[in-house]
Amino acid sequence: MSAQHGYAATTRWTGAGDRGTASYTAYSRDHEVLLDGRPPLPGSADPAFRGDPTRYSPEELFLASLSQCHMLWFLHLAAAAGVVVREYVDDATGTMRVESGGEGQFTDVTLHPRVVVDDGPGTDEAALATLHQRAHDHCFIARSVNFRVLVEPAPAPPAAAARPAR
Repeated sequence: MSAQHGYAATTRWTGAGDRGTASYTAYSRDHEVLLDGRPPLPGSADPAFRGDPTRYSPEELFLASLSQCHMLWFLHLAAAAGVVVREYVDDATGTMRVESGGEGQFTDVTLHPRVVVDDGPGTDEAALATLHQRAHDHCFIARSVNFRVLVEPAPAPPAAAARPAR
């Protein structure tokens, strides 16, 4: 039997100003994403589409959701395998193609996770690569997109080697 989880978010446009959408340049793309019980998330369009660069764009949040999902699955699987992860950083990148008519889509995303682990069983590069592959296979977001998400982990130094000597 499968479980189902429901999610809800409210997106409220805050950029009508005095003129609303009287013209393409008359309105702000600013909005808030509201999630129950949490502070508003300030959103806007990508600056290439007249958005505010100090706010989060849907494209950035989409990329971040892929990165977050992979990380959370990796940490879960590492803990279950007895691998102690001390640090995790992912500098994810993605490409979106915009067609001549204005429609577009992401064509690729690459995750670049860097982890620091305690030395021990299951911490060699092959075992960590397997954990990354399993995390990718389980990631709800990556399984929901219609393009390939690549995972290119950096070699993982042991935690002791990554910490500065005191």
